[in-house]
Amino acid sequence: MDEVINKELGLENYSGTRSFQCIDAIEISLFIEKEGLRFYEKAAKNVFDPRVRDMFLRLAEEERDHIQTLQTKIQFLQPVISGKVKAEARADAFVNEELKGKIFPSSDAGTVQKYKSDVEALEYGIESEKRSINVLAQLLESEKKLDVKTVFSHLIVEEKKHLALLEGLREKI
Repeated sequence: MDEVINKELGLENYSGTRSFQCIDAIEISLFIEKEGLRFYEKAAKNVFDPRVRDMFLRLAEEERDHIQTLQTKIQFLQPVISGKVKAEARADAFVNEELKGKIFPSSDAGTVQKYKSDVEALEYGIESEKRSINVLAQLLESEKKLDVKTVFSHLIVEEKKHLALLEGLREKI
């Protein structure tokens, strides 16, 4: 089953046997949040319905808050992990190999810029949040360390809130 999900998400190389440190989980979460921020900021500029624009701007602001929280956690952990360059390299390698452009469109992709309709933009946001939740759920399931599981669990909760908001708006449009 994991192989099917991995293939569907473009995570063919992800074996589920990687083990992350807490700092890795924060770096991975930070990447997802930054991608979400870029997507929602760009999407807000390219929709016409004020309800959709306001929703994208709200989600962008929430992503900004999440990024700030994660950066604060990294600063807090920095004295403990100083000199451990491997941690950043491990998270960067995972992001580059397994996540980049697979949850939200990459910032250079034309996908964000033009939609046929505001509903299509909303659908893209919904699908991106679903992909994020699925990736995080896989990471959570394969992880053994409680602190790492906590980081991924927290982000899943936030992504599910975003998904619910987007789906609720879609029902109104």
